[in-house]
Amino acid sequence: MASNDNEVALVTGASRGIGAAIAERLAKDGFTVVVNYSGNAAPAEELAQKIEQAGGRALTAKADVSDPEAVRRMFEAAQAAFGGIDVLVNNAGIMMLSSIADADDANFDRQVSVNLKGTFNTLREAGKRLRNGGRIINLSTSVVGVKLETYGVYAATKAAVEVLTAIMSKEMRGRNITVNAVAPGPTATDLFLNGKSDELVARMAKMNPLERLGRPEDIAAAVSFLAGPDGSWINGQVLRANGGMV
Repeated sequence: MASNDNEVALVTGASRGIGAAIAERLAKDGFTVVVNYSGNAAPAEELAQKIEQAGGRALTAKADVSDPEAVRRMFEAAQAAFGGIDVLVNNAGIMMLSSIADADDANFDRQVSVNLKGTFNTLREAGKRLRNGGRIINLSTSVVGVKLETYGVYAATKAAVEVLTAIMSKEMRGRNITVNAVAPGPTATDLFLNGKSDELVARMAKMNPLERLGRPEDIAAAVSFLAGPDGSWINGQVLRANGGMV
């Protein structure tokens, strides 16, 4: 959309899966996209190249979102390169499934550090640096509503993200910045499909009345709506993009 030209969107965890689909969609919408990644540079560079070849603008930025200093440097670099950031999409996250009784300290600490502290780190920077009129979109999960077994720690981190979302939407008063969350249901990414039997995937696909898994593009479309001009009156909300599962 032409109205997003010259605006900058930072997407965390954007080198693959839902994050990559979000980065591609926002680039198509006219945003300059900062593709954040934490480890392997190759997929992020490939994505940035793909966006550029399609006529968009993108660059990569390495930062582990759980490291507040790395996050601060990433925001400073984007500010130096483009003069500021207009949209933050907090997509980076990890999921380690286990019953609560069997979850060890490392499982708990890692998910809290990336999913909750990582989101907090970027929100804190965005609260100081995001240009007026900007948008913040956090990624939650529909498991906060479904409450499936073995998702306890993961869902708890995302429930906390939903509370941060609602409170920050009020704290941005006076700056015309909206803060919302998108909560996907089961979505066909390598991360989701890996290690699951065909039978389990088919069963999870039928959990919603549309009887299919979400596509990364479905989630990207919801983010695009909230980031674009048509989403300007939506604030402090959680949009469950899950085909009606919950």
